[in-house]
Amino acid sequence: MQRRTFLKNSILGFSGLGLFGGIYSWQIEPFWLEFVKMKMPIKNLPYDLVGKTIMQISDIHVGSRFDYHFIIDSFEKAKVFNPDIVVYTGDFVSADKKQVHTSKLDEVLSHSVKGTLGTIGILGNHDYGKNWSQPEVADQVSNLLIKHEIVLLRNEQIEIFGLNFIGFDDFWGPHFAPEMVMKEYDSSKSNVVLCHNPDVCDLDVWNNYQGWILSGHTHGGQCKPPFLTPPMLPVKNKKYSAGKIELSGNRTLYINRALGHLWQVRFNVRPEITIFELAVA
Repeated sequence: MQRRTFLKNSILGFSGLGLFGGIYSWQIEPFWLEFVKMKMPIKNLPYDLVGKTIMQISDIHVGSRFDYHFIIDSFEKAKVFNPDIVVYTGDFVSADKKQVHTSKLDEVLSHSVKGTLGTIGILGNHDYGKNWSQPEVADQVSNLLIKHEIVLLRNEQIEIFGLNFIGFDDFWGPHFAPEMVMKEYDSSKSNVVLCHNPDVCDLDVWNNYQGWILSGHTHGGQCKPPFLTPPMLPVKNKKYSAGKIELSGNRTLYINRALGHLWQVRFNVRPEITIFELAVA
């Protein structure tokens, strides 16, 4: 009798844990935002930018798969930090089989975080619509970014108070051409590269670039067993999961875990906004 009671209680206990885990992964962690802070040492950084901040926001994925008001609420929380420069590293929308929700994106971007010195964005694969093959979708997203005063870089560069930002178009999209901008790479400047998909780090396109590369795309896998690699990552190089990674050639990659989600489920991979404090390398 005692053995039956023990087994019954054990089954109920495990069922309860499973139910809690499911609710946690569905309703709690996807909306439990983390602000990650770290130093960003950069060669040739102008003295006036020492101590200034770059805020990275990535993969907001506005669409129909989760409540986009979470993104708006997160933007309002981020504004408290009063960042000097804000960079958005792609995937503003989710590629939906039926439609791209540009009206929702327009509303979200009306609350977007802006840098006191400048605000920059690049496109991700989802910004190219179904199968990443709809340039007209990218044009719609681009027009909304311009409307909301976010400077879009598509294989281009822009200098903000002496810090040069190089922005790649998306690796999986039809206009990926980093050579266009990297041929003009000037190592005497202070530089930061924005590149949505971290797999680009393994391509021969860098022209001896040395410095930071800010990426997104992976979402950190969204679900990650403790101490193990995420079982699902949309990259060829599975070491490109999340966080800071030192690469060959004096390059430093940072992969943001994403603010939004492809699907409303996360475990051990909280949504993230990153705040970098600039320093001289």
